[in-house]
Amino acid sequence: MLSCRDKAIVFVCALSLACDRDESPERKAAESKPPAPEGEALGDEARSLIFDSPIRTLQGEETSLAAYEGEALLVVNVASECGYTPQYDGLQSLYEKYSGQGFSVLGFPCNQFGGQEPGSAEEIQEFCEVNFGVTFPLFEKIDVNGDDRHPIYEGLAGHADADGDAGDVAWNFEKFLISADRERVYRFRSATEPEAPELIAAIEAALP
Repeated sequence: MLSCRDKAIVFVCALSLACDRDESPERKAAESKPPAPEGEALGDEARSLIFDSPIRTLQGEETSLAAYEGEALLVVNVASECGYTPQYDGLQSLYEKYSGQGFSVLGFPCNQFGGQEPGSAEEIQEFCEVNFGVTFPLFEKIDVNGDDRHPIYEGLAGHADADGDAGDVAWNFEKFLISADRERVYRFRSATEPEAPELIAAIEAALP
């Protein structure tokens, strides 16, 4: 028969073993979260092109990305008639989840890929609001490649994705994440869904 002291020892050992086997959802989520990608350093010239170049909002108001100082920014070239267009839903969800923590999604309509963004500014705005409830900032339609590439994308395109590939934007809904301190850029190709663990990890690392 166990003494009180022995019973106490058995209880403590059992409790310790249970803690070691903790399978709570919180612990599982923490263990399954991928490490944040390293991204690439953002140089002075690229930083100036990205943040100091003038750009109009979709409503035609003059601004620049300097207006988002102190925020992590997910810059996405968007289109209304693309197979990736449903990613608007995920992008809006990211905006709603992280905007209060110093984060914004910035959408740049572009018609260079298959002519999949043919609409006017008013048509694009209505499409995004009616179909996806988009509330994150949208900007004027621009070119992201070629001779007329907007300076913002001139500053972004030289940064590589996780496979080491830099250069021209390949298709609609490519994503560039800029850290809140303006020191690093993370590039994700179109097939990376907004809910992808590697993108979530990068966003959380890029927050102020």
